[in-house]
Amino acid sequence: MAMRADALAGNDFLVIGRAGMDMYPEPAGCKTEDATSFRSALGGSSANICVALTKQGGSASLVTCVSDDAVGRFCLKQLKHYGVNSQYVRSVAGEYRNSLALSESRVEEHQTVIYRNGAADFQMSMDDVTGIDYARYSALVTTGTVLAAEPSRAAALHAFTLARSAAVPLIFDVDYRPYSWASAAEASEVYSHAAQLCDIIIGNDTEFGFMAGDYNKGLEKARALASSGASIVIYKMGELGSITITPDEEFKTPVFPVSALKPVGAGDSFMGGFIASLANGYSLKDAVMRGSACAAIVVTRVGCAPAMPTPAELDSFLKEQTPT
Repeated sequence: MAMRADALAGNDFLVIGRAGMDMYPEPAGCKTEDATSFRSALGGSSANICVALTKQGGSASLVTCVSDDAVGRFCLKQLKHYGVNSQYVRSVAGEYRNSLALSESRVEEHQTVIYRNGAADFQMSMDDVTGIDYARYSALVTTGTVLAAEPSRAAALHAFTLARSAAVPLIFDVDYRPYSWASAAEASEVYSHAAQLCDIIIGNDTEFGFMAGDYNKGLEKARALASSGASIVIYKMGELGSITITPDEEFKTPVFPVSALKPVGAGDSFMGGFIASLANGYSLKDAVMRGSACAAIVVTRVGCAPAMPTPAELDSFLKEQTPT
């Protein structure tokens, strides 16, 4: 379905996916194996996107499961701290655990170690997504991680169906994490199916190439999605910037040169800044530029959720920096 120009104007988003705990070795620059102290922060791609949206003045509700333990309660408290609605977050007992990431604040020889065994968020079920009034939201936002295992996959795809029935736009960050999937072939098939249902699709060159079955044909895949139903497809190319593709136009956006402290968090920050900018009435080109600026800001700071910029920080950055 073609997305209305004002579809996101309500600035109130439903986000499906994981919340987790991130641990950062201190001081910044320290290797994990040398660390004796760590800083904790909210993490998980969908939780990060929620925080990015709320920091930019929007509203976000997260749909996921967390473990019924201290780490799960940490996530719930952090969501509340950032003003994220957690009424659709269910605690699950037993041996299921929240994702935990040990991530270094360093670029050279950077290491991020993610623990995902028995992931609580993969326990999201049909019951978790069927009682939601989708029509009240501006869009349904999700990342590919939710599709990696059952029952989360079936629940997420059912949420897609319910949102489409309510004429709510679907926004999809491919976010391919090979370690979460049983096989690359299964992931490619599921991602391609999900992408066909979505209005806005964001991914990097490797992810689109993966969906195409040929890493040299990623841009062709992105263009095909834009011509077969998606309103906006953003093909990210790292330091080379991005290509935004719609049924009517295609344009490139450069990146902002910064001295990065770490390589993680940029994608979640881009998503939040981009969607919030569209919701706030910015043009598509300006929204992509602002999303790129948000990504640049986050990699200069410790953490992901706590590093997401406010509107004042974003505007200040844009006044001082020029993309290249």
